[in-house]
Formats: sequence, structure tokens, C-alpha cells
Amino acid sequence: MLTSQRKKAILKTLGRDGQVLAKELSETFGVSEDTVRRDLRELAGEGLLQRVHGGALPASTAVAPFAERRALESTAKRAIAAAAAAMIETGQVVIIDGGTTSAELIRQIPHDLSATVVTHSPSVAVGLVDHPLIEVIVIGGRLFKHSIVTVGAAAIEAMSHIQADIYFMGVTGVHPSAGLSTGNFEEAFVKRALAARAAETVVLASSDKINAASQYVIGGITLAQTIIVERETELALTKPLEDAGITIVRA
Repeated sequence: MLTSQRKKAILKTLGRDGQVLAKELSETFGVSEDTVRRDLRELAGEGLLQRVHGGALPASTAVAPFAERRALESTAKRAIAAAAAAMIETGQVVIIDGGTTSAELIRQIPHDLSATVVTHSPSVAVGLVDHPLIEVIVIGGRLFKHSIVTVGAAAIEAMSHIQADIYFMGVTGVHPSAGLSTGNFEEAFVKRALAARAAETVVLASSDKINAASQYVIGGITLAQTIIVERETELALTKPLEDAGITIVRA
């Protein structure tokens, strides 16, 4: 079998099963595991999968720069944001992550809602200027321009003084075994630190993030108590998450 044929077969299996194992692939193709690992490395280099120990998972496609992702507004994203906004109650302290779904979330917050929003996203903070009853606390640090959020030691130190009711987390990957992941090392630390400061973590997950993985792990799947998904998300994708004890909200 030619290399190109093996790669197509690998991607087909990955799309069908949600994961591939190097040992099983080597047996299927009758080649060495080293050969399979080389195929996986090359496919990962093209952004077509995410390598993990022993094999590979689907790669998240939610990795474009913020401006490009913001331009790709969708009905599904607005529905997820509306479901998240409906969870916020009067008087709560709410942490809102950066990202395009979070940008939509703040548009869905009623103007008469009285609450405190903590964010490390300058875009989220500015977007709440016209909400007269929302107090905004901005966490400072080094600006990570790809996602327009602050990261680093200063940001994590500031978070340690917060006790929030709910944290709306943005991710690029949600996978039952690989957990919650993102495409930047420092962002992963910041998101984990924010989750530790909230009574409940709610992940906002459009369909391109479900059953996918990125390079940097935020935490295990049970770091989230609730995941909001698109209404049409396949039951086969959400059942392993529910089996892990996570509440799935379909928006």
C-alpha cells in the first residue's frame, strides 16, 4: 500500500472511530509501528489529526486567529451563547473566558442584569461597558494576541483571589479520554486556574470541538460540570460525556 493510501485509510478510520492506535494500524497495513508513527507525524504536521500516546485523535479545527473565527458567526454559536447567558443569575460572580462564543455570550446578557463579571479578555470587558448594572473586573497580564486574552504569572496570581459562582470556559477540544484542551500552553494553565476558582465550570462547545483534541491539556473531562453543545450534536458524541457525569445542555 502506498503512503498516500495509508494516510487516507488512517483518516477514514479516525473519522469513523474517533481515534486510531499505532499498533492496530501497523497490523492492519502490515507495516512497522515506526512507519505508522511517521504517517501520523506527517498528518499531524498538516493539522489533520492530533497525536497522543499510542496513536492519534481528531484534531480540533477551532484554531484560526480571533478575527477569522469572529467572522464565522453561526446560528448554533448564538444558541450556545444564549443558553449560557440564561444560566447567569442576579448577584452572581461570573468568570467569562475569551473567544468568539464568549463574545456572543455577552451580547446575550440582559441589560438589566446585576452581576459581577471577571474576565481576562479585554474584548469581553469592553463589550460590557453598556451594561450599567454589571461590575467588570479585568485580570491583567501579558496579552496573548491570538485569542486576545491575558496570560502569565500575573494573571494566575490575580485569579487566586476570586471565588466565582460560574466559569464559562472556551476550549478547542472536548474529548472523553483526552479531556479539555487548547492550542496554547499558557492558555491551558490560565483556564485551569480559572476553573479552580469557580463553583461550576461550563464549557461552550460548538460541533467542531466535540471529540477533538489540541496540543495542550487544560484538564480531564470532569473538570467541567456542564457542557453546552449544539442541539443537533450526535448522541454518540455526547453519551461518553454524560457517562462521565457531565450535564449536557443542548442549545
